Parts: sequence; C-alpha cells; structure tokens
Amino acid sequence: MKKLRKGLTYTAIVTTAIIAILYISPYRYLLKGISLTYLKGKSSANFYDKEDFDLRKVEKGSEILPLPKSAYYNKAALTGAIMDMLTKTNTGSYLVLRNDSIIAEHYFNGHSDTTASNSFSMAKSIITMMVQIAIQEEKIKSWDDKAINYLPWLTGPYAKELTLRHLSTMTAGIAWTEKYKDPFSIMAKAYYSDDVDALMQSTPVVDKPGEKFQYQSGSTQLLSMALRKATGKSPSEYASEKLWKKMGMEAPAYWHLDKTNGTELCYCCFNAISRDYARLGILLEHQGMGIVDSNFLQEARKPYKADHYGHSFWIANQTKDPFFFMHGFQGQYIAVVPSQNLIIVRTGAGQQRGELPTPQCIQLYVKESVKMFGRK
Repeated sequence: MKKLRKGLTYTAIVTTAIIAILYISPYRYLLKGISLTYLKGKSSANFYDKEDFDLRKVEKGSEILPLPKSAYYNKAALTGAIMDMLTKTNTGSYLVLRNDSIIAEHYFNGHSDTTASNSFSMAKSIITMMVQIAIQEEKIKSWDDKAINYLPWLTGPYAKELTLRHLSTMTAGIAWTEKYKDPFSIMAKAYYSDDVDALMQSTPVVDKPGEKFQYQSGSTQLLSMALRKATGKSPSEYASEKLWKKMGMEAPAYWHLDKTNGTELCYCCFNAISRDYARLGILLEHQGMGIVDSNFLQEARKPYKADHYGHSFWIANQTKDPFFFMHGFQGQYIAVVPSQNLIIVRTGAGQQRGELPTPQCIQLYVKESVKMFGRK
C-alpha cells in the first residue's frame, strides 16, 4: 500500500509539473486541446464541439424565409448507396431541396432539425461572401486591395504583394501547413489558442502570392481580420446584420471564439441548423438574391489557380451534372447542382480522407440525388 501511495504521489507531482511547464510555454494551447479531445474520447475536433467553446451569437431576424415541403416530401426512400454512405460516415443530417422545396429530410444519431452543428471550413465561403458584401457597401474598395492596407503588421518578404483575392482563393503563400491531427501544428494552435490574433500576426507571407493553390485556413483568418478592420464590426455582428437577418434564417447561429469575449475562429467553427445551411444553398442557387452580387458569385465558382477551387468555393465541373459546393472537415457539405435545381446538405462526423479535390461521398450524394430527384 505504501508503494502504491508513493507511486500515485510521484505521478501527481510529475503530472502537475508537466501541466505547469505547458502553461508557461508556447504550447499552453495543448492543455485546452487535450481536455477537449483526448479526455473526451476524441482524436480531433468534432462537429458538436460548440459546447466546449466560448461563442458569439449570430442573431436572426423576425421574418423567416419559407422552406416549404415538396408534395413528394420523404415519399421516396433514399437509395441503398446513399444510406450506406450516410451510415458508415456517422451522419447527423441529410437534406435535398428541389426548386427551393424540401424533398428529402433525414436526421440520424440524435441529430434533429433544431441541432446546430459545426460547419468547419464551410465558414470560409461565408467569410468570402461577407467580404463581397463589404465591397458592395464600399467599405472595401475591391478584391485586389492590398491586405497590408488593413493589416499593417503583416510580415514576410511578400507581405506588400498579398491581396484580399489571394486570401480568398488560397494562393496567399503564408507560412502555414494544414495538418488536422498533429497537436504541434499551427492548425492545432489556431483551434485551441486563446489568442488567434497574435498567432496570425506572427505568420509571415513567405511565398509569392497568386502563384499556386495551397489550402491554408490561416488565409481565411487573415481575410476575416481585414473584414473586421474595414467594417468596425465583429464577423458575427456583420453576419447577423448583412446575411442571417436578410436571408430570413430560422435560428440563430454561433461562432466559436478563442476565449471569452474574444475573436471568432473564422476559418471554421460557424454553427447552424441544417435547414439554415439549406437556405445558404438557396442564396447560392439564386445568384445571391440581391444580398451577394451575382457577378461575383459567378466568378467565385470558376477555377482560379486550381481546377477544383475558386473564391472559397469548391468546384466539380468534370462530372455528368456539374456542381459547386461548400465543404468542411468531416464531411460538412452544401452542394448546388444548377442544371437540376437541386441543393444537397449533409452534416456529420464521418471523416473522409484522401479524397480531395472532390470527395467520393459528395460525388455519390449528387449522383444518387440527381437519379432520385432530378429533372426527368
């Protein structure tokens, strides 16, 4: 018994020492990361983790955009191929809209029509649309504005060449490597740090912007900081005023913050219900609905420096029915199939690895949904 007590005491002392060292080190964020992942049986971020973060509400308005049910609502069973993919990827929701009406709406694993879940990188498309709105309001001159005009602290050999367009198209060339499960990566530090602004201020522009596509979440975070500077409002406040209320969303949304009353994690971490994700699809299908400039949205879904990516939107032009989509970690999707007037929303926790630029799962969802619900 004495040996056991001695061993436990030693373990407690070592653990306390490690925690103390981490707390005063540059790796303090690991304490938060460990508590929100491994201690909860997770290996990385998950699409229900808004409960673990400080949040800022994106307010909805008093009017709600109708989302009627089709006469064929849920009358056709989803194909075996769709159900197999939804099941094996631990899906939360799957919705299909045709001509702006819900034709299929299914929830799984305790998810419901009132569950707000993390969009992850679908938030990148939201930030880009908000910057376009700021351009329309002349708070920003153009997409070709130099980022340093808004972020004068930018460093690196190419800091003065970086534009807002480079940030939206993932051609910024900043010192950033996109690794989701490496606890020592800049991605982990961005997600679990309590000062994301300081992290971005220490991230230089190391490669010539506009030369090549390199997916970097830090680019969107910088873009959101420029938006915040130009508008004088937090991204949540601006999204509420210019997007959520104007679109007539059904429920408020929530953005993760790095700390209490802190900064939004704008490269990810926008939480909304699935029907409101579908309303974003309607906005895209109808070329901005007078909220976001239609000419820009046409440009945004054209390839920039990669065949599969434009201005924060993913593109699948090589399929039988071309589509474009918003895409987030673990398979969050809003896909628009213009030729079929179809919108597909999928949320969930299933990880799809090694499938980019157009993941197998969204290709299957589009193909099978067109087969079931497309124009005959």
